[in-house]
Amino acid sequence: MSSIVFGKKHIGHGLPALIAGELSGNHRGDFEIARKSVLSMKECGLDAVKIQTLKPGNITLETDNKDFVVGGGTLWDGTPYYNLYQDIYTPWEWTVPLMQLAHSLDMEFFSSPFGHEEVEFLDQCGITAFKIASFEITDIPLIEHAASKAKPIIISTGIAGYDDIKLAIDACRRMGNNQIVILKCTSSYPTPPEEANLSMIPRIREDFNVEVGLSDHTLDIVAPISAAVYGACLIEKHFILDKSLGGPDAAFSLEPSDWKSLVTSVRMAEKMRGTDDYRLTEKMISGRTHSRSLYVAEDVEAGAVVNEENVRSVRPGFGLHPKYWPEVKGRKFKTPCKKGDRLSLDMLE
Repeated sequence: MSSIVFGKKHIGHGLPALIAGELSGNHRGDFEIARKSVLSMKECGLDAVKIQTLKPGNITLETDNKDFVVGGGTLWDGTPYYNLYQDIYTPWEWTVPLMQLAHSLDMEFFSSPFGHEEVEFLDQCGITAFKIASFEITDIPLIEHAASKAKPIIISTGIAGYDDIKLAIDACRRMGNNQIVILKCTSSYPTPPEEANLSMIPRIREDFNVEVGLSDHTLDIVAPISAAVYGACLIEKHFILDKSLGGPDAAFSLEPSDWKSLVTSVRMAEKMRGTDDYRLTEKMISGRTHSRSLYVAEDVEAGAVVNEENVRSVRPGFGLHPKYWPEVKGRKFKTPCKKGDRLSLDMLE
């Protein structure tokens, strides 16, 4: 797979992950909080800002029907869907100012559209990429419409099985768009650690030949760090200036101090990931001098027979490799040798 051009950045397996902060409704309807959040994201070392672009009426119906009230043991049980979506979206008139601010800080800016109208609006704004939210992965017409804009398509898999992921990827490819990033995601808010299932990151990459990242809803920074080790190309998590602001997503959002630790730790994990080959680094090669090798362990005369007393496997590693011990044992020395001489095959008859 070749890397994906993501605005001014490139993302892909083996490259540093693009780390994105999801603003969601954590601006609490206040543009100044949204602006300060973007500035804080930059200070924390994030690479991108993510918002949600929607009209509640494009997602659900405004009705008292009990079908349209959140249930199922979530943080939002009892809240009408319409009201919830009013709380989490970013006012459309903020999009360009926030995007311009992000770009001025050398950060990318992308959004989740929830309808065709939103796709058109974001495209006209010059958005970097489209993010398809987990619950929209089955909306193939929406995915096709977003993919037709020839921008990177990021798709979360929070409720998706194999067939759902395949349908979504096929929809992008039908539109001639192969700039696809699938995000391993668990649509449980917050996500229990045992449900994160990060082993799926390499599995999805292998099964579908796409770039894979993580959309995380756990309560700490362990999952993003682990995802970096698995080779995640994009890591997304909710950002909040201060949890005391409240809001629908505050409970599983990270404050700036935690974000700084996340970014530092992810970058360290990426360095530790290294490469999957057996070539030795210079330090490893240098370290081999401290390994064991065969040395003359006591003064010997010519004709002495090699045995466990006069030849030993010891540190350092400048002598003969220990694998030759069966070959040299029982042979005779050609010349006298001193204790501490490096053993070599040409010393023996």
